[in-house]
Amino acid sequence: MTSRSPDRSDAPASGAWVYTLHGNCYLNLTNQCTLRCGFCPKFNKTWDVQGYDLRIDGEPSAEELFAAIGDPSRFKEVVFCGLGEPMLRLDVLLVTAEGVKARGARRVRVNTDGLANLVHGRDITPSLFGRIDALSVSLNAQNEEVYNRNCRPLLPGAYDAVLQFVRRVRLFVPDVTVTAIDGLAGVDIDACQQRARELGVSFRRRVLDEVG
Repeated sequence: MTSRSPDRSDAPASGAWVYTLHGNCYLNLTNQCTLRCGFCPKFNKTWDVQGYDLRIDGEPSAEELFAAIGDPSRFKEVVFCGLGEPMLRLDVLLVTAEGVKARGARRVRVNTDGLANLVHGRDITPSLFGRIDALSVSLNAQNEEVYNRNCRPLLPGAYDAVLQFVRRVRLFVPDVTVTAIDGLAGVDIDACQQRARELGVSFRRRVLDEVG
C-alpha cells in the first residue's frame, strides 16, 4: 500500500491516503460508502480525482495519516474526503481530527453524506464538538423521491436521517453547509437552498461532473 505525502508535488501516487488540492490537505479514509450514487465517479469505474488515484487497498490508521500529513499547519484546511464516507471510520476520524488540531491544524472539515447517526445507531454529533470546525453535508435533493433516485441509499429512511443529522450537528459544529449538485435529474437547486434555510445552515451549489 502506498500513500502520497503532501510534501511531494511530483507525480501522484497510486491509492493515495493523503492528497493535496487548493492548498488543503485531504484525507482518504475508506472506499466504503452508505450510498451508491449514480453520479459518483467510482461507479463509472473512475477513481481519479485531479490526478490522484483514490482507490485504496487498505484503510489507514491515525498514526499512518499523521506520518503522511507531516505539519498540518501548512494547509488552509485538513479535510476528510475521498470516494467513500469518512464517518464510517468514526473512531479513526475523531482521533485524527484531534491529533491534527493538537499539531497546529488551522481548520478541520469533514465532507459527509450525513448518515452517521443512522449507520452507527446513535447520535454521534456531540463527539464532533471541539474536533471538527466545519461540515459539508451532501443533501443532493429537495425531497426523498429525488434523493433515492440519485443517491440510491443502502438504508431505508436515509433522506429524513440526513435532515435530522443536520439539525442536530449544527449544535456542535460551528460551520455547517449542505450541498446539492446542479445537473442531477430532478434536482431543484432553489428548493434545496430553501431546505438549507429551514435547517438553519448554509448552502452551496455544486456542478455535476466537477470533482475536486
